[in-house]
Amino acid sequence: MSEEQFKEALNEDGSLASPVLADGVKNYLIDIDGTVTEDVPNEEPERMATCQPFPDALKTLNEWYDDGHVICFFTSRTEEHREVTENWLQEHGFKYHSLLMGKPRGGNYHWIDNHMVRATRYTGEFTHLVEKEVTIEVFKNHK
Repeated sequence: MSEEQFKEALNEDGSLASPVLADGVKNYLIDIDGTVTEDVPNEEPERMATCQPFPDALKTLNEWYDDGHVICFFTSRTEEHREVTENWLQEHGFKYHSLLMGKPRGGNYHWIDNHMVRATRYTGEFTHLVEKEVTIEVFKNHK
């Protein structure tokens, strides 16, 4: 990632905080199995090298990368699957910044963070995102 994708952030007391992305830049965390390719379980790693990417996912993710967004693949595959996964991403032309292995399996994720988090569930078509009003669960004292 480049330095221009970030801007300095300060805590309420004026001390330095973790940097935040520049306005308009999104930090995409993208699942692999069942999202950009068929759903391949860790128990069948031989399929990880031969599965085919979903063309709409490849096209859209590479457009987001080219538009300056941060692409991080976040997968339930384990560290022992890193090499086959990196080779597969490269072979199929995925542009990305990082790859995080070992995401918890099973779904029903509820991510808690001090930064803004938005979630989009993949349901069979990978397109650019649109705005939609939804109901979400938040902490009781959320403003």
